[in-house]
Amino acid sequence: MFDPAADPATSANDSDNVRDLAEIPSVEVISRAAVMLMSAAAERLGLADPDPDTSPRRDLDEARRLITALAGLVTASVEYLGPHAGPLREGLQSLQRAFREGSAVPDEPGSGPGEKYTGPVH
Repeated sequence: MFDPAADPATSANDSDNVRDLAEIPSVEVISRAAVMLMSAAAERLGLADPDPDTSPRRDLDEARRLITALAGLVTASVEYLGPHAGPLREGLQSLQRAFREGSAVPDEPGSGPGEKYTGPVH
């Protein structure tokens, strides 16, 4: 059985990855995480397909979780994001609106994904 800890090449790569991560500013790590959540939520809303309603990747339950996680991340880190905060908030609101529009029975304002962190999105 292969033991990655015993492989010097793997250990060196892990060491490089840790060092690389340590050199990335926190605002960039947060922004990258937010972009990943946004992209995943957009996929789960079916926004990458010509007709989101018939997208095979559409899963509103998963989209709700991703949007809520994004809202928590953006809200908790807004003071550190500087000029990145505006575009991330706009992207979040766009996803929240797309979720509301794509829902057969839209949530009440304030009850949609992430709205406990952001407030109602209309």
